[in-house]
Amino acid sequence: MRKKAIFNWSGGKDSALALHQVLQGDEYEVGKLLTSVNTHHKRVSMHGVRETLLEQQAASIGIPLEKLQLPENPDMDHYNKMMHDIMFKLRKEGFTHSVFGDIFLEDLRQYREERLAQQGFSAHFPIWKQDTKALIRQFLALGFKTVLVCIKSALLDKSFAGRIIDEQFLKDLPENVDPCGENGEFHTFVFDGPIFRHPIPFEIGEKVYREYEAPKSKNKDDKTAEPQAPMGFWFCDLLPG
Repeated sequence: MRKKAIFNWSGGKDSALALHQVLQGDEYEVGKLLTSVNTHHKRVSMHGVRETLLEQQAASIGIPLEKLQLPENPDMDHYNKMMHDIMFKLRKEGFTHSVFGDIFLEDLRQYREERLAQQGFSAHFPIWKQDTKALIRQFLALGFKTVLVCIKSALLDKSFAGRIIDEQFLKDLPENVDPCGENGEFHTFVFDGPIFRHPIPFEIGEKVYREYEAPKSKNKDDKTAEPQAPMGFWFCDLLPG
């Protein structure tokens, strides 16, 4: 019997590739996609993609979408409480596994596994620790298409926002930028590929620059730590086609 799983869907390339791998196997039955949505802006919390485009992705994939409805600026306690409640509901529906498209970040994986275990879930990471150069080549070879919706301005200039990942894009990437953006260099929106019944139509909209506070040192006793400069990001809005 296949394990009943939810898939943590970001809408980006890593999610798409991980979902494709899971759907090709026979170990998991993916019954729902789970995505965090900012209810104030009606956009995906992490990448700023419009909620309507997220819904079109799920409809084209053919898997029901479950939204974690978050306020504009939730603190970690609020987020954990809301995540606990939605996972409790999903556990009652018979889900036992939670699948992620993470590749690196050991502390994030440990956090996910520990929180899920408390509610009777097991976590699965189908593309964990795989070579990112090989992954992006596999992604393109499978026929996936994706566009950059958020870039870190310290590493990539404004022109990269709104670009499609293709061979020329990979040639243009600076050497210090991971080809899958696994150090937070960029985030993407997948609009076509083997998991979709049809492409997701969109148009490139406005490009907006925003700054955010850098994460504070985890060592509260460190009095020598200098204040970190704000982190800047370019966001490319996508308009439903």
